[in-house]
Amino acid sequence: MKRLFDINEWKITEQGFHPEDNRLAESMTSIGNGHMGMRGNFEEDYSGDTHQGMYVAGVYYPDKTRVGWWKNGYPEYFAKVLNAVNIMGLRVSINGKNVDLNEWEVVDFKRELDMQHGVLTRTMLIRNGVEETKIEATRFFSIVDKELAGLRYTVTPVNFDAEVIIESYLDADVENEDSNYDEKFWLPVEHGVEERFAYVTSKTKKLDWHVTAAMITDVEGAKCEVLESTLQYVANRFTKQVPAGEAVTAEKLVALVTNRDYEIEDLLAQAMKRVNDAFDIGFDEALGAHQAAWLKHWEEADVKIEGDIEAQQGIRFNIFHMFQTYTGEDSRLNIGPKGFTGEKYGGATYWDTEAYCLNFYLATSKPDVAWNLLKYRHNQLPQAKENADKNVGMKGALYPMVTMNGEECHNEWEITHEEIHRNGAIAHAIYNYTNYTGDTSYLGQYGFEVLVEIARYWASRVNYVPQKDVYMILGVTGPNEYENNVNNNWYTNVMAAWCLEYAQTVYRHLEQAEPARLEELMHQLALSDEELAQWAEIDQKMYYPKDETVPDVFMQQDGFMDKEQIMVADLDPKHLPLNQNWSWDRVLRSVFIKQADVLQGLYFLTDRFSVEQKKNNFDFYEPRTVHESSLSPCIYSIIAAEVGYEEKAMELYQRSARLDLDNYNNDTEDGLHITSMVGSWMSIVHGFAGLRVEEGTLSFKPMLPKGWTSYSFRMQWRGHHILVHVKQNEVCIEQNTGGAFTLQLHGETVEVPAEGAVTIPASMTV
Repeated sequence: MKRLFDINEWKITEQGFHPEDNRLAESMTSIGNGHMGMRGNFEEDYSGDTHQGMYVAGVYYPDKTRVGWWKNGYPEYFAKVLNAVNIMGLRVSINGKNVDLNEWEVVDFKRELDMQHGVLTRTMLIRNGVEETKIEATRFFSIVDKELAGLRYTVTPVNFDAEVIIESYLDADVENEDSNYDEKFWLPVEHGVEERFAYVTSKTKKLDWHVTAAMITDVEGAKCEVLESTLQYVANRFTKQVPAGEAVTAEKLVALVTNRDYEIEDLLAQAMKRVNDAFDIGFDEALGAHQAAWLKHWEEADVKIEGDIEAQQGIRFNIFHMFQTYTGEDSRLNIGPKGFTGEKYGGATYWDTEAYCLNFYLATSKPDVAWNLLKYRHNQLPQAKENADKNVGMKGALYPMVTMNGEECHNEWEITHEEIHRNGAIAHAIYNYTNYTGDTSYLGQYGFEVLVEIARYWASRVNYVPQKDVYMILGVTGPNEYENNVNNNWYTNVMAAWCLEYAQTVYRHLEQAEPARLEELMHQLALSDEELAQWAEIDQKMYYPKDETVPDVFMQQDGFMDKEQIMVADLDPKHLPLNQNWSWDRVLRSVFIKQADVLQGLYFLTDRFSVEQKKNNFDFYEPRTVHESSLSPCIYSIIAAEVGYEEKAMELYQRSARLDLDNYNNDTEDGLHITSMVGSWMSIVHGFAGLRVEEGTLSFKPMLPKGWTSYSFRMQWRGHHILVHVKQNEVCIEQNTGGAFTLQLHGETVEVPAEGAVTIPASMTV
């Protein structure tokens, strides 16, 4: 663990320049707005180690697959989130010397992300000989106009007179560090430059994505030159004589638009309109509107922790990145595991969205946001059906492990073809949405189609064993990716059976609620009573692995107890993390678990298992779990809180909340773990507060972690805007929107008045 940043409840601050950790700091100070985002790169030139990264939602490239041994069914490409045009670039010269922190003496330095207002600032004092210069930069990516970004950059020669030259540019000649064949993905289309204004349009070599960026730069009192441009680089140069102690400030506004949203022939006009409108209202007003919008976000979704500032910083950092990565207006978009902070994992969609992220947006945003996450998968149902048929020879739909457009683009056989449990998470997300919101309209419109095709996949994937009269699922990888090609992974079998059952449950719901729509769907899907009966039989006869040596434990897969049973605590720390120190062969033969597997099932289907069952399985599996997936700690933390292991729940929460802040996995320089960030929110709301929805009723079983004096969180539920405040001696539940309603608190019925509050003494909650 390496701590680079100050502890502050609202800010991520790097005090002093750390060139050896610059990539880490760039990841940590990334900003975005759902449409686009950028790592915390310097605006001026930097010849040291850096990962220049600017990303646009939904714009990707099908990079040809590169593997050592091609296997049938592999996708032809891996979808890469594209490093796009650098819109924040400046080239700064002071008395003829180019500003480059790798070349200048850095006297003082601070890079700071203000999460409360969504602003990145940097201040530094640099020295060339005896001449000292102060530089201040302020950057924002507007969440009011998501195609707009702004930069204010101030240069002050402290103790000398200076000629300051600021070259403001757009550079579309960029590349991806993770290109499989060192290929550049962008081609020039058009460009133009005039005084104070410039634009550049590029398109991808494949798929014909077009991106246009237009900028207006103003430096008061400076001479402006139009520089000779290239096909992918346009710039204005501003020159000003600045006396000692005075400042020169550049204000740069940029609009970025794509042909995802506009016709290609309209891109330049749209970009020009956006940037001109912003220039007309001014930098300060655009920034102010953006800051006010962020304050509104926090009013609706903040989590406050008293007594533990490290925990407070962690949860707010994670909430901040969830909101700036995905905003939910567009059902064509989803949540990449790195968001706008890096290129690793291709920026594509994983099952993380349904298993983790959906929970956050259900409780903190309008239902439309979660609806669009579900609709994203329905949009891609044809590709999922093709994937099942073409890639694995099955019926129904197998959703891809990794995708941008619905096509599978992951090329490791043990994941692509065997980690089929992902279908279960996608089906469960439909249940999760309807159970939380009470809105069943999605089922008839879109959900039943998805559930039927997922059920068909499971029915074709199982293997009937007549001598045992059971159905098995052979040759799979469960959530624990440190086991491949196993038979009867408990989680996979449980979720497959649940999917078959839930499809029948929704059938019966539609039979009562929407019979005409059901008849239409039965015809459209060619669904018969015989097929439904087959699903019921598979559900009833599904096989689940057991081992009589541990009868109270759900066995992760067949043969798990044949492994040497070593606990993580018995390992020499030099072996950890295993994935960086052991061969893959050794990992696979070991008993060690990468992430929640059996416990993932206990979390998803929480109402089907007793507290005692959860405790037994936690006691068995947690000592064998190395938590080398960022998705792991939160599930264990939630179960630990439920079974009364408060200290363990807190330990795992801290790991989830500060995974990137403290760089636990030593890989944050590649980008943040966006989809796992919601885990810290889940650990508090689902874990410490015990939030569940049971038979249409909101339920809490709150506990207060040791060391905290209180915590509170805001949430939305079926038209109610609720504040839950857990203190040492009482629990207060308040709503500012919605009529009176009842909820369960530790099993007791409590009524919350309309636009009022109810306070329950702690003695009544245990």
